[in-house]
Amino acid sequence: MNTFDDMEPKRENGTVSAGRCWRWARWLVLAMTLMVGTAQAKVMAGVRLPDAISLQGKELLLEHIELKKKLFFELYVWGLYLEQKPASTQQALSFQGPKQLQLHFRRSIKREQLAEAFRAFLSNNRALCSPEMKRQSEMLLQSLKGVRKGDTLLITYLPDQGLLISGEGSQGATIPGKAFADALFDAWLSENPIYER
Repeated sequence: MNTFDDMEPKRENGTVSAGRCWRWARWLVLAMTLMVGTAQAKVMAGVRLPDAISLQGKELLLEHIELKKKLFFELYVWGLYLEQKPASTQQALSFQGPKQLQLHFRRSIKREQLAEAFRAFLSNNRALCSPEMKRQSEMLLQSLKGVRKGDTLLITYLPDQGLLISGEGSQGATIPGKAFADALFDAWLSENPIYER
């Protein structure tokens, strides 16, 4: 029967056998490596986000994770994935590669409430006030659905497709081009400042 004592190096005449000690040290290093290897996610408010995701064959790293609250209610945990760590908001926006914003909801929210919250958020950005940007904002708003605890809303920019809205919180929408994506990410990072502007 194996016990914890079996993992300790055996002593021979009061000294530890060098070979057995070396094997024990290698086992310990391997165990620590495996533990580090499995801890590749960040957890906040019970939501686990991977440290990295793959989009179009590129690895995006979790740049930021945060819990959004209203009064005492936990609304959602959001995470931002980028290819590189930016020095400023402008640098984050200027990246030509894919990027993704993930919202993981901590409570149920009706479609009308979610759409109204997004409408208020989008209307606060001057870059989204042109007729074309308002039309594209409406495409995003129309795609939204009510969410339950555990549902996600993914806002993904892919250079060859534009802005993709997906997850359980959306019926799905694609808004072509980079201009709307930039304006939306700019609005998000203005409301949730994590970089210098």
